[in-house]
Amino acid sequence: MVNTINLAERFARSDRFKTLFGDGMSLVESSASYLDGPGREAAKFLPQSVALFYGAESMRLTTRLMQIASWLLLQRAANEGEMTREQLLDEKKKVVLEAAKAPKTNEAWDALPTEFKELVMKSISLQSRVYKIDSELYGERVWRDEAANNPIGQQIDLLSTAFGARKSS
Repeated sequence: MVNTINLAERFARSDRFKTLFGDGMSLVESSASYLDGPGREAAKFLPQSVALFYGAESMRLTTRLMQIASWLLLQRAANEGEMTREQLLDEKKKVVLEAAKAPKTNEAWDALPTEFKELVMKSISLQSRVYKIDSELYGERVWRDEAANNPIGQQIDLLSTAFGARKSS
């Protein structure tokens, strides 16, 4: 009998996860507080084109943070025995994690309030951390996204496909 280590379970119990969870929930709270208070007030004084851009970026920020929080809460629920690994994997399919991309800077971005831009950049950094950890724990995402630009990743992807180790996307 082979003893296997469930990396997701080990990670969910680790200090690394506790730090990530705290960082994530703190960012969700501070972003909500900003958007409901100082951000709402600051938006009133933005030129119309910048205010529209601010609205779109606010929606992206909120969506990004909701997906990150969902992922973190699923990991914690599984760790606390509230769901099985199978339930976690089934629910995790509903969470949309993507490789983090910094917003394109332009005049509208430059005109946004500094505190808002800092929240956006922190959320992108957190999204990148969660995305990488998710890829380490559950596989596939990084290979699919990076294989096109990575010769080694391309070879591993080809070998994995040839030997049936992965599902095709």
